[in-house]
Amino acid sequence: MSTTSTPQVRVPNEIKPAGLHAGTTNLREEIRISAFPRTETTLPAETGVWVAVAAISMCFAALISALIVREGIAADWVHFGVPRIMYVNTFILLVSSISLEAARNSFSKAQEFERQNPAAGEKALDRARLWLLSTVALGALFVVGQVMAWRDLVAKGLFLASSPSSSFFYLLTAAHGLHLLGGIAGLGYAFWRIRRDPGSQETGVLSVAGVYWHFMDGLWAFLFIILVARM
Repeated sequence: MSTTSTPQVRVPNEIKPAGLHAGTTNLREEIRISAFPRTETTLPAETGVWVAVAAISMCFAALISALIVREGIAADWVHFGVPRIMYVNTFILLVSSISLEAARNSFSKAQEFERQNPAAGEKALDRARLWLLSTVALGALFVVGQVMAWRDLVAKGLFLASSPSSSFFYLLTAAHGLHLLGGIAGLGYAFWRIRRDPGSQETGVLSVAGVYWHFMDGLWAFLFIILVARM
């Protein structure tokens, strides 16, 4: 009697198509990168600008605290009122934030149209450059206006050492003006990068410069209220 052995066939518990998992991972990675464009230089720049914002905030908080304390204990505090041109300067700086957001919006549209409609993308890029250049010009106009405000005080006989109030006025406005010049330089650098090679890295540069610029605008609005109320 012969015994016939039946060959055993092993059925795998799970059949995975080759390359499916890897392909899905790569697709998700591509979507993540395209949705959140980050480069090796963008993340350190973002960290740096937030550190700068925190440091500047603490510096001006200390100056404003000193102003309030000095006003409370000084009999020689002179109330003179801020020059009228500072109201115009404040409006100019607020408009610059609007123009910066218009630049960022136009640049975002330029990247969306880059492949589907190159002509529309080029027009949007031109608008972004124009809005960004307008923001730089408005920032420079603000600084010129601040110099005119100082000249107005000088014409009234109020100098840096005339009184504690005038000293704080010059100190706060000059400190803000110097930091704003740094923002103008940052926007100028972003404009140069966009003009040279508009890409995802330039989007990050413009975003970082925008954070600093909006912070300087908000800081000035707060300082302006303090100066109007205390001077």
